[in-house]
Order: sequence, then C-alpha cells, then structure tokens
Amino acid sequence: MINFSDQELWNYIREDISYFDLTTHLLAPAEQKVILSIVTREEIVVACNDDAARIAELLGCKVIAKAQSGIMVKKGSTLLEIYGDGQSIHKAWKVCQVFLEHACALATHAHKMLTKAQSVNPDCEVLVTRKSFPFSKQFSIHALMCGGVMPHRLGVSESVLIFDHHRSLFENHDAFEDALKKIKKRCVENKLVVESQTLDDAKRILQLGADVIQLDKCSADTVRELVIYKNTNFPNAAIMAAGGINMQNVADYAKTGVNALVTSALYNSSMSNLTTIWKKI
Repeated sequence: MINFSDQELWNYIREDISYFDLTTHLLAPAEQKVILSIVTREEIVVACNDDAARIAELLGCKVIAKAQSGIMVKKGSTLLEIYGDGQSIHKAWKVCQVFLEHACALATHAHKMLTKAQSVNPDCEVLVTRKSFPFSKQFSIHALMCGGVMPHRLGVSESVLIFDHHRSLFENHDAFEDALKKIKKRCVENKLVVESQTLDDAKRILQLGADVIQLDKCSADTVRELVIYKNTNFPNAAIMAAGGINMQNVADYAKTGVNALVTSALYNSSMSNLTTIWKKI
C-alpha cells in the first residue's frame, strides 16, 4: 500500500499551519490536556488512517486508538482518537479530520462501485484511470485502493496502451498493423493493450496479437459480443470497458463478462460526514 513520508505529511500540514496556530496560541492553555475523537456520522470505508495518525504524532499528539484502513465501519464508529495538550490537539484537529473526510469518501465510493460490479461478475475488476486532480495522485490512489479498486495505469512510463491518436501517426492502417506486430515482439515484460471503438476493429486487433482490448465508449451489448468472441477464439486475452463507466451503469457492463471496467468517476467523491468529540482531562 502507498504511504506518505514525514516530509510529504509536513508539506500537507504547512498548507494549513504555515507557522503556528495564532488563535490557539492566544487562547488555549498548554497545560490543559484533551482527548479528541474523530467519529463518522455514516457507514464508510476507512482510508489512509495510518497517515492521519502520523500527522497527529508530528504535531505533538499521542495516538490512543485508530481504525484499520480498508474496513467498513458503522455510523458512530471512532476512526482516530488522539491525546495531547490543548494547543497540539487544536493544530491536529482539522488537518486530520479533513484528510480523513476526503480519503474515506474516495474509498467508500470505490468500495460501492466494486461491490456492484462483483455482485454480478465476481471476476470483474474496477480500475481507476490516471485522471486524478493535479498534485493529488498519491493521496487519491492510496485512498481508492483502500476501497478495493486498483489503478488502471499510474502513468505512461509503466504500461503500453495504444490509443487512436497513436494510430493516426501512421500513413495508413496497414502501416499501423505492421508496427503493431513489431511492438508485440518488443513487449517482453508488458502486455500489449490497444483501445478500440468498434467490434470489428477490436476483433482484428485481437487477431494481430493484442493481449488486452480496451473498448472505449461502446454499448454493453457490443462489449458482450466481443467477450463472447474473445472467449471462443482468444481465451488468454482480456477485455476492458472504458468511457462513461459510473455507479449507475457499472453492473450493466460487469454483466457482459468483461475482465475489468476502467473509470474516472471515482475521483468525483463528496467528503465523508465526520465529526469530532472533545474531552478535557
């Protein structure tokens, strides 16, 4: 699982606490000890809680209890409980809570989509694209993986995925097919993935040796037809569906027997509904 370094966590902390908390510095007595509990008002999947706990520690608090990331917890459950002086607790309060509100929302959304897909196709994976918000990839992918999904590709350096834009670089389709055969030979450690937008084209690409076809913006019926063709003729290949996959249609596409569903919709998650309970000691 992905984790943040202390330096990365300090960079996050300093977005909110650039030097010190002026209000707390003026008002909160350092001798007052406090226990702060971050509690959920809804059923959620816990995500990135080790990092939230480390943020509290970096700000001078002691972690009393924390829920395990990746598990579903009920409304009223405590995600994180920390102890410290009034000033330290106030500094840790919002940076920890907001961190968890975003992370748990992503993980819960991912869990719900994956559950929907696998309720009709237990072997179907949900993969999230690389279209995260700028500067948030590590956080987003970490949180989404806590919800059970996997990254489709973390970046262009680690996988071979041919789009229509790549095809357009060739003089004609024959030239592209010749190049595809050569690329296949060079993909010694990587699978050759090719995006296609029609059934006939996808069949042809399978015949040319592609390991994976990514059908883009095709109907569930088209995906089903290709899955049947693949199972009969190229059982070792895989089919993915992409483009417009969301919570409303994920089950329909999973029913086709597809190997994986590729989506960007998981990034559009609202914040989890968390609250805090304070106790003076």
